[in-house]
Amino acid sequence: MASYCAVTVYYEPRRVSYTRICDLALRLSPRLRVRADEGRLHEIPVVYGGPDLEETAAELGLEVAQVVQMHSEKTYRVFLIGFLPGQPYLGPLPARLRLARVATPRAQVPAGSVAIAGRQTIVYPWVSPSGWHVLGRTSMKLFHPDSEPPALLRAGDRVRFVPA
Repeated sequence: MASYCAVTVYYEPRRVSYTRICDLALRLSPRLRVRADEGRLHEIPVVYGGPDLEETAAELGLEVAQVVQMHSEKTYRVFLIGFLPGQPYLGPLPARLRLARVATPRAQVPAGSVAIAGRQTIVYPWVSPSGWHVLGRTSMKLFHPDSEPPALLRAGDRVRFVPA
């Protein structure tokens, strides 16, 4: 079973030793690397101009246009879907855009909010509390409860944000 940064391996100790499992895992791990072009590519249109965009630019010592350019010129990997149904955690964020979470989280941000914090960027598929820096918003729906699968994105997919 895979998680954000680990893999759980279940095995029958009467059939194979712990040492053997570790040896196999180490030999297989180089083959588990994800190629840069793997995963479905999604383009998400973003209207930049979120409530934290100007403050974020100032805190980073950048112009607003530079923040938008840096955020939108990179292709991100979907690390995981979580916290809210359909909510992707994407990264890694360019080093120049990395900031700690906001000092005072908002009680809610609108669905579609696109935000950054730490080494990641995120899209909120629902109205939600947020402690991240909101840069903009998308109208793209990331979760469709009547679809199979209901989440548009899945771990391993790639995302490009396109200024709208």
